[in-house]
Amino acid sequence: METDLVGLLTILMLAIFVGFEIITKVPPTLHTPLMSGSNAISGIAVVGALVAAGADKGAFPTALGTIAITLAMVNVVGGFVVSHRMLAMFRKK
Repeated sequence: METDLVGLLTILMLAIFVGFEIITKVPPTLHTPLMSGSNAISGIAVVGALVAAGADKGAFPTALGTIAITLAMVNVVGGFVVSHRMLAMFRKK
């Protein structure tokens, strides 16, 4: 059990490090289109969080699932708002 936890924490820390390194190296001109594409990934995270929150495995997993739903939805909505603003720049006046 403890070995599984250490392995999962190692994967989490590596994912955080790799994600940070990738995002910091993205030029500003590509940031908004990539954010639009990440909405699909956040949508998958919302589905996974809904499954986790509704699994009825106890209070802690339900609370974590609820927090994950909230954070993923903030990311999805923010991504759509930024995409909408970006596309509005290309509309003819």
